[in-house]
Amino acid sequence: MSVDWKPRTKAVHSGTRRSQYNEVSEAVFLTQGFVYDSAEQAEARFQSLGDDEFIYARYGNPTVRMFEDRISGLLGYEDCFACTSGMAAVSGALTSLLKAGDHVVAARALFGSCLYVLEDILARFGVEVTLIDGTDNAAWDAAIRPDTTMVFFESISNPTLEVVDMRHVVKAAHAVGALVLADDAMATPVFSYAKECGADIAIISTTKHVDGQGRMLGGAICGPKELIRGPIEAYMKHTGGAMNPFTAWTHLKALETIDLRVRAQADAAYKIADALNGHPKLSAVRYPTHPSHPQHALATSHAPSAGTVLAVEVKGGKDACFAFLNALEIITISNNFADAKSIATHPATTTHQRLPDDQKATLGISPGLVRLSAGLEDVDDLIADIRQALDTLSDHSGALPAWLDGALVKPPISPI
Repeated sequence: MSVDWKPRTKAVHSGTRRSQYNEVSEAVFLTQGFVYDSAEQAEARFQSLGDDEFIYARYGNPTVRMFEDRISGLLGYEDCFACTSGMAAVSGALTSLLKAGDHVVAARALFGSCLYVLEDILARFGVEVTLIDGTDNAAWDAAIRPDTTMVFFESISNPTLEVVDMRHVVKAAHAVGALVLADDAMATPVFSYAKECGADIAIISTTKHVDGQGRMLGGAICGPKELIRGPIEAYMKHTGGAMNPFTAWTHLKALETIDLRVRAQADAAYKIADALNGHPKLSAVRYPTHPSHPQHALATSHAPSAGTVLAVEVKGGKDACFAFLNALEIITISNNFADAKSIATHPATTTHQRLPDDQKATLGISPGLVRLSAGLEDVDDLIADIRQALDTLSDHSGALPAWLDGALVKPPISPI
């Protein structure tokens, strides 16, 4: 791979390995194991593997290695380990790099499963975890200690679309020698700025924008080779978290179009946010790089786009939200995002329904919050669909939610 290649070229060609048949499309190696020319060769491979040597699918596979090279090249990192899911990537990265007595500082606006790993699993093994408001730089400065081992956050939080000042956090963490792990799912691999801002490791759910078509679960841990092929690979291969070859092959084909797909979807998300801004049936529209977002300046300093997802606050709470969702004709109701099909989600009753109401409120997961994931449909059709669904609602009055005007102080939350 040439370091001078632009991202779209890297997404098509990075890491290509061809068999003796010189196929155009990448081969999928559906095999559990590999044959050796001699007993001596088998012994040598079990002692030390070269970059193009493999012994067992749980340890590595040519198709999976192609995908690892391609996604790490796209995000700008030296290496990658591909995992069975986004949560396998998160839990694998955290568990492989932490031990009893370590201290982690994390933003509290995290996916529920991430919180479970931090607050329940890691706590059981003696890891101390401090959860803070990730949008507050002073909170990071106060929480990061000389003995802090790691910081962890979502670069853009799901579903409330808060933005972490990554450069500030990286500087504070590195000043005490702490590793920085960024969950980059919402930022997308196309607009990821984790490496540019100095994050040591970027974790993505490849289920989302990489696959992008509702087919495969997957995850990726990208970072320096010494960590990826050291403690992370050792943990993942012994605990069985490696991506299967067919998923890797499907992801390879999807990467060929990711730049085109994600840019189109992100453009649609911005246009939807712009069209809905100020709508009388909505008390707020939230998209980080739109001028109406309270962190607009920070978001635009990171990347030209905030990805494919926006959030809206429907006046009238849960009943109004359900009426709105049920009136949509093109946009489907589901709990995923980053699909080719546009998706609407009501987090308070689905993805975050197990949180107590007061904790939902402090995180901004109100009864009126709807997460909208822009797909690949015509954006004018999507805007028209949202407007006609809003037109079915009765008039409601409502002030700006406290989570948008910064009035709430956000305490730690329990896992979903």
